[in-house]
Amino acid sequence: MAEEQGQRPRIVVMGGGTGLSVMLRGLKEKPLDITAIVTVADDGGSSGILRSELQMPPPGDIRNVLTAMADVEPLMAQIMKYRFSSGEGLAGHSLGNLILAALTDISGDFVTAVRELSRLFAVRGRVLPAAGEAVVLHAEMADGSMITGESKIPEARGVIKRVSLEPADVEPLPEALEAIRNADAILCGPGSLYTSILPNLLVPKLAEAVVASDAIKIFVCNVMTQPGETDNYTVSDHLQAVYDHVGLHLFDYVIVNDGEIPEQVQLKYAEKGARPVQLDLDVVDGNGYKVIADKLVLFKTYLRHDTDKLSHHIYQLVKDWISR
Repeated sequence: MAEEQGQRPRIVVMGGGTGLSVMLRGLKEKPLDITAIVTVADDGGSSGILRSELQMPPPGDIRNVLTAMADVEPLMAQIMKYRFSSGEGLAGHSLGNLILAALTDISGDFVTAVRELSRLFAVRGRVLPAAGEAVVLHAEMADGSMITGESKIPEARGVIKRVSLEPADVEPLPEALEAIRNADAILCGPGSLYTSILPNLLVPKLAEAVVASDAIKIFVCNVMTQPGETDNYTVSDHLQAVYDHVGLHLFDYVIVNDGEIPEQVQLKYAEKGARPVQLDLDVVDGNGYKVIADKLVLFKTYLRHDTDKLSHHIYQLVKDWISR
């Protein structure tokens, strides 16, 4: 066990998007050895343009996670997030994405670029793309139609039956496999279920490594449903979607919010078709998952997980697991 060896507990976090970055800001303050494995399915906005024009994996999710885990001045974090609002060819691009594109060109390799930027930013842990190449995400909808492209799937506003990767046999990064095999804990979420979390678990050898691992496996459920992805989903619906794609009961614990969301905040989200994810405890518990429920939300401009509380629960679960 990690503690017996005098090491920090090793945790692998899998996902992408804003939810993962928010959570990592809290986790990096804990005495944990963190490896973040980030999806490479993004094809929208600045990432999509760079992916298409430079034939590189999409940098956006990686850039968000690097910034969240970096030990840099707040101004540098702002610079990495800065998005040009004007300028021919520049409008819409994030400066951090362009830096990753430049480093990829200089080093000749996206994985090396991520490694070098991690070193420059004194990242607390490791950030790894799930694969060394970009993948295309397909969604089979309940009506039988097929949607191609990560950014187009939620825009279709249909009911998703299943998602898949192209190429289906994409090879994971060897370092990602090694991190999973050595992990004391594996964490999925929060984030877009079908377009950020599942693409990682659809990389065949990554999913096999997660299944084979003796680590504690934790799912952090989203606070709100996502229009076009998880409309009207309960907590058990999220877990069932993972089961349907992986074919196995993957998680030991589920962390969910049971804090009240103010009515005015719910109304704001309802305008966009989002609603709080309901905890159907009887179903979740009956399916063999252990539930950690707490008031885990904060509201400023948007609803976000309370990173301090969330990271506390995760750290406590990991410590208890490895000291069994």
